[in-house]
Amino acid sequence: MFSADIITLFPELFPGPLGASVLGRGLNDGLWSLRATQLRDFATDRHRTVDDTPSGGGAGMVLKPDILAKAIDAVAPANDPRPRILMSPRGRPLTQQRAHELALGPGAVIVCGRFEGVDQRVIDARNLEEISIGDYVLAGGEVAAMVLLEAVIRLIPGVLGALDSRDEESFENGLLEYPQYTRPQNFEGLEIPPVLVSGDHGKIAKWRHEQSLELTRARRPDLLKKDNWDSPRTGRPRT
Repeated sequence: MFSADIITLFPELFPGPLGASVLGRGLNDGLWSLRATQLRDFATDRHRTVDDTPSGGGAGMVLKPDILAKAIDAVAPANDPRPRILMSPRGRPLTQQRAHELALGPGAVIVCGRFEGVDQRVIDARNLEEISIGDYVLAGGEVAAMVLLEAVIRLIPGVLGALDSRDEESFENGLLEYPQYTRPQNFEGLEIPPVLVSGDHGKIAKWRHEQSLELTRARRPDLLKKDNWDSPRTGRPRT
């Protein structure tokens, strides 16, 4: 079972959207588990202080390494095989490949930063993997942690009903997903493309692959590798 531990100043935010729909059913069915730990519980003073001013000066506050280390050690002892992740705007971008890797593992320990950041020494000492969900800054890591977990949990076997529906999603095969349509046939004068109601599955697969290529070239050309895409049925790389 995938086991997620969250270290945060706001444990009441969890499970939040992770407790709804198919993810929530998976949680209730025991396909994955979630525990949110209050970082302030590991503070040693009566004010439950978890931060201090940055060394060298500057604005804001920094999470203290000793307090955070205690929290990490409490939820993930040294022999815990789960990766330790820090949600951070300076981290490596979250990818579908990393989500798959995490989904195949035992779970994750996720630290949600606040203020100006986290003392670098605890990042190094506890081998925290810094992951970013985009080139922007949030007030804290909680929403980012939810994004990461949603991307991962939906890949756990049994969480989604129709596993085949994932195969052609954006990023699963290196391309963006083709446009989707459903009834009514005519919506405000706009028709469903005729090929999709033709019943010719070969032509439909070819059209969808071409649409995926066109969208990817227009919106995410960085995803394309020259001369790698030649399969009209699957869109998978040539080997």
